Amino acid sequence: MSKISTDPVTLSGPAMGSRWTARLADPVPGLAPALAAAVERIEAQASLWRRESDLNRLNAAPCGEWVALPPELLDLLALSLDLGAETEGLFDIAMGGLTAAWGFGAAQGQTRPEAMIGQPRAAQATAEALELDPAAGRARKHAALSLTLDGIAKGHAVDAMAETARAMDVGNALFGLDGELRALGQRPDGRPWGIAVETPDPTRRAANALIEIGDTALASSGDYRHFVMLGDARIGHTMNPRTGLPAQGVPAVTVLAETCARADAWATALMILPPEAGRAMATRHGIAANWLPMPEVAASSMDNGMRQ
Repeated sequence: MSKISTDPVTLSGPAMGSRWTARLADPVPGLAPALAAAVERIEAQASLWRRESDLNRLNAAPCGEWVALPPELLDLLALSLDLGAETEGLFDIAMGGLTAAWGFGAAQGQTRPEAMIGQPRAAQATAEALELDPAAGRARKHAALSLTLDGIAKGHAVDAMAETARAMDVGNALFGLDGELRALGQRPDGRPWGIAVETPDPTRRAANALIEIGDTALASSGDYRHFVMLGDARIGHTMNPRTGLPAQGVPAVTVLAETCARADAWATALMILPPEAGRAMATRHGIAANWLPMPEVAASSMDNGMRQ
């Protein structure tokens, strides 16, 4: 008699400078290429690293000029604006210029124009400057915006994987991309999916806690791996729209939400604030979140601190 395995099958592939993963009970014919195509579709639309991406076309367009965009990207932009309002302006997709000024993303440590540094943004500035026309499949800027979806695109890609798998009758699986995770159902052995939350320590990799999830999404954000050195100072990659400077909030935040895109954006927003202010905001909006302190031996910056 053949033995039924309770170990998940793992699928994986390169994406967005990292790797996507899927863990499920049994192999599903055609699932791996379908998942890879879903992630590739999001990356082709939302990447700043790809010069020909739809987001870069919008960024390059003159103010007032309509730009044709895929419906999925328009939906993601609309969701991002909604989350910007919900997070009281802390999640702001118009941080592309500031992020590049500090040498992050596609800038890769290049020059930091002083004019971009220390320029706070009004909470509603991005929503007022970006006009979306979903019915006509287009968008336009009314001000010089440099948009970035780095704080939500990976979560959105994980959601796309989950929905792709669900459409192929996959009921139990765990999908991940660089610390953003979404679970469907449970493990093959009937237990919840166990997620190890990494200690925000730039000097080593170690698990801080285990979270079990099912039919929900989880995202962690931090600056302890993505940073630049400015003299002796370690500068993290998350920007604070309220100050126009790198965030000086907390080492790492983990958020649970119904979708990975929402968890991703909220994790980015909450790590900008000091812990007490972040907890108060999470409570006001009904967000399930957890904050991790930086070990005393580690430096004071971090990055996505979630791994399987």
